[in-house]
Amino acid sequence: MPKENSLELTKIPGISPKNVVFILTDDHRFDFMGFTGKVPWLETPNLDRLALEGAYFPNAYVTTSLCSPSRASILTGLYSHTHTVVDNAAPDPGNLTFFPQYLKEAGYQTGFFGKWHMGNHTDAPQPGFDHWESFHGQGVYYGPTLNINGSQTTYSEDTYISDILSEHAIEWMDNVDKEKPFFMYLSHKAVHSEFTPAMRHLGNYEEETVIYPPSYDGPAISENNTESKNSDENQRLGQDHYGDGRLPDWVKEQRESWHGVDYMYHGRINFEDFFHRYTETLKGVDESVGLVLDYLDQNDLSEDTLVIYMGDNGFSFGEHGLIDKRHFYEESAKVPLLVRWPSALRGGDPINSLIQNIDIAPTILEAAGLKAPENMQGMSFVPLLARGENPWRDRIFYEYYWEMDFPQTPTMFGVRTDRYKYIRYHGVWDTNEFYDLENDPNEMQNLIEAPEHQERINLFANDIYDWLEETGGMNIPLKKIVRPKFGDHRNQNIL
Repeated sequence: MPKENSLELTKIPGISPKNVVFILTDDHRFDFMGFTGKVPWLETPNLDRLALEGAYFPNAYVTTSLCSPSRASILTGLYSHTHTVVDNAAPDPGNLTFFPQYLKEAGYQTGFFGKWHMGNHTDAPQPGFDHWESFHGQGVYYGPTLNINGSQTTYSEDTYISDILSEHAIEWMDNVDKEKPFFMYLSHKAVHSEFTPAMRHLGNYEEETVIYPPSYDGPAISENNTESKNSDENQRLGQDHYGDGRLPDWVKEQRESWHGVDYMYHGRINFEDFFHRYTETLKGVDESVGLVLDYLDQNDLSEDTLVIYMGDNGFSFGEHGLIDKRHFYEESAKVPLLVRWPSALRGGDPINSLIQNIDIAPTILEAAGLKAPENMQGMSFVPLLARGENPWRDRIFYEYYWEMDFPQTPTMFGVRTDRYKYIRYHGVWDTNEFYDLENDPNEMQNLIEAPEHQERINLFANDIYDWLEETGGMNIPLKKIVRPKFGDHRNQNIL
């Protein structure tokens, strides 16, 4: 295991360290869970249970909707432009401190299981963990090779990755010293493309009706989509129809690319199979959550164990004609966030505050009785768990930097409040976007030219630049990297 330097710790008086379980999934969008009702036939009994016994955060976002940048933000509590892991090829700059390092320094037993993919594709042990199990890059669904504390172990071709990671994580919890606090980080490969369910789940949803979003065919009302036929709503939203047809050109063009519904993954799969395989793959993740919760319950660990379930980014299923992530539309940037902590959180009701992935590190540190370092840009949401009146942010910010490997999506910055969203594109001649999410939750009416919103739009543009100036983000952090040739997507680790 790597050697680590001593860290300066500041303990919070009166708070005793609690066990923490953090479960991270890949490409799980915020509303693909049974209890949300988005997909009527989707069954996720264990995620439903987690929401019922704890809390669902329906307004949780990532600062960048992409694997490596999001994972770096979770681990450091920093925005992408601050930690500089701006895409899946950008290396760890070598000066980052991960929050598990503070936990380990404070006496926690720490274990990592699963996908790392942060700043490189290595499976080598990383700072902050006593026990380490990972795989190279994106890994594989069947027959994985795991680096277990520095030694490679290859499993049989019938070994499913979600199952083996869950089994090993529970074995580790079962063997820790129960007199000391522990932190377990279970980081699933699922549900990353190319979606591969466990054999026991393959075909479970084959006959179920696929859900097409209202914006599947663009901003115009589709004759084939009953969800977008509400003429009264569209007349109300239109505000003289400033938004009709005002999608950016890059969005219209991307629907015919690798990340669009008209040429998905270079035509290797159709939309219906794509939808069914994703939901079937998610069943293995749900079972994993159930195993972890059952272990905690059966061993009298639940009461004082903070359990957090989160996605590293969202995923589009045809909204605006797109698949994948990266953009700042809701289905891409919003993620599932479920929290259970019986001793500190009354279960059942959602918590609607605007949360970001940079908040995970300071939240877990507070649960451990540690004060977050001043350089962390996130906020602990522990005070929100009491469901009282707490001062909180009124807006979140977003950033994404153009990738040579996937040039369809431009650099963008954005801001979102509880009602409005503004997206500003950089380095491309195209229209920006502004949405009234209260009246237009599907983001189908771009009001960027609506006279009644011009003052608000100007204020949001200034907010973005103020945020970037205050956090050192006025320069795009370029990286000296040898990248694949344009159009060469044979290396699946760059997705």
